[in-house]
Amino acid sequence: MPISYELIAQDEKTGARAGILHTLRGDVLTPVFMPVGTCATVKTVSPDELKELGAQIILSNTYHLYLRPGHELIRDLGGLHKFMNWDRPVLTDSGGFQVFSLADLRKVQEDGVRFQSHIDGSYHFFSPESVMEVEEALGADIIMAFDECSPWPCDIKQVIAALERTERWARRCKEAHKNPSQALFGIAQGGLYKELRLKSTQQIVDLDFPGVAIGGLSIGEPKPLLYEALDYSVPLIPVAKPRYLMGVGSPDCLVEGTARGIDMFDCVMPTRMARNGTCLVPGGRMVLRNAKFERDERPIQEGCGCYACRNFSRAYIRHLLKADEILGIRLTTIHNLYYLTHLMSEMRQAIIDGSFSDFRREFWQQTDSYVR
Repeated sequence: MPISYELIAQDEKTGARAGILHTLRGDVLTPVFMPVGTCATVKTVSPDELKELGAQIILSNTYHLYLRPGHELIRDLGGLHKFMNWDRPVLTDSGGFQVFSLADLRKVQEDGVRFQSHIDGSYHFFSPESVMEVEEALGADIIMAFDECSPWPCDIKQVIAALERTERWARRCKEAHKNPSQALFGIAQGGLYKELRLKSTQQIVDLDFPGVAIGGLSIGEPKPLLYEALDYSVPLIPVAKPRYLMGVGSPDCLVEGTARGIDMFDCVMPTRMARNGTCLVPGGRMVLRNAKFERDERPIQEGCGCYACRNFSRAYIRHLLKADEILGIRLTTIHNLYYLTHLMSEMRQAIIDGSFSDFRREFWQQTDSYVR
């Protein structure tokens, strides 16, 4: 088996669980946040820095790597791990979300999706079979099935069509997948219609993938609806399989997703925020570009062990950001990723210690910049 999941502990009052995702390139302690390296790099951060801040596994994007530099080139150069000098696990998404977010640049058909490149307008075609070919060439440890993500809001007929196509494409992906060293995860859809979400989740579970991802959430819907969808769909996923909530990375959603039994998360949010000069801190967010930090000699977060907080002041990092110096966004990126990886490790330890409910309550007591 390319991967297996081992349950270590589970919170008695919630669905939160701590486990180990065993892979051929090492163990991943869960719950885990995966930094996103869209184009085979987490923006502004080196692989060594990712390891230092606690990253265990990263995500790269099939759509972007297919367009540039091309999956065949990456395969010929030894695969994604060698190409980017990362010896820990990698997950590649299928590119489905990127393709379907192109709106007027794509056309969905039963055999696949015809789309135009956002780079040069050239035409391309993704099918379940071709996506498996691309992901196998990239060589990630975990790869995702090609799915159709329905938008929000969306009428029920469109959601039904998307989830039924997602199930048919999942079967085709499974048939086309040939590399035994890669674990292929299926993706459940269903929008925010309970009966459809339950149906799609059960369909993917029945196909017996080694892991199940929950897709089609965190795309603009109110957070209470996201949590409600998790409440009724996560229990359908077998205990022995990792559960992956796609595209979620704000601290509040990480806490609430973990409380509902999710093991894996990813999102571009912390790195994107960092490039805008915004840092994650206990209780909310700190916009370092604000004038009030001009003479502030304190670190971004008191007591934080990240490289940025150990060495530099808010005033200095603000100066770098205002001067458009690259080091500024490198430091804010390092801090945000460190904050999230350590939030996950703290939750894991709380689950093991039997204190997760207390951790969750204390998190919300100090958090005033997020909305449930």
